[in-house]
Amino acid sequence: MLDREGFRPNVGIVLLNARNQVFWGKRIRTHSWQFPQGGIKQGETPEQAMFRELHEEVGLRQEQVRIVGRTRDWLRYEVPDHYIRREARGHYKGQKQIWYLLQLTAHDSDLNLRATDHPEFDAWRWNEYWVPLDAVIEFKRGVYQLALTELARYLPRPGGHPHNRYLRSGLRAPGRDSPRSPYGTTDRSAHAQDVAAQTLAAPLGNEGTS
Repeated sequence: MLDREGFRPNVGIVLLNARNQVFWGKRIRTHSWQFPQGGIKQGETPEQAMFRELHEEVGLRQEQVRIVGRTRDWLRYEVPDHYIRREARGHYKGQKQIWYLLQLTAHDSDLNLRATDHPEFDAWRWNEYWVPLDAVIEFKRGVYQLALTELARYLPRPGGHPHNRYLRSGLRAPGRDSPRSPYGTTDRSAHAQDVAAQTLAAPLGNEGTS
């Protein structure tokens, strides 16, 4: 399903544990780590697609998480031709994503990477919220920076010490109304998002399905 500009609607998921660490999945048979994500099917809302992808990729049900926040607008990125299936070239341009921040209300043992016959991940781990950009595959870095920066305003404050992880690392803590990331200042204008998106591409070998 593509929009008029050739972008495929997609959802991304940032899943938090009680320590505000995020779920990080290793794509099956690769060395690439990423957040869960997937396409929105015809007739689905972004939220419905998010819960479906959450179960398919991580094995969690709607009642095992709580929605903390989501990005206000679509975050778009274009895909270089060499990542696009030949039959889709000339029609498919890239992805536009809505990102959700979820709080896990179940146990770690409830996560199941084999919930379907077509798993996306073969390993997972908890990582600090501000994942180092050099740990993210290059073509996803711009979107990850935009999504994490916007969603940071919704982070729960464990132990009554807001943003203590930023202070320990010598980073400036983001305020609720003007979130900052340790990657540097992020301009939230549509133009800045579009410029950042030009450098991005889609997941290898899977662009047409998630």
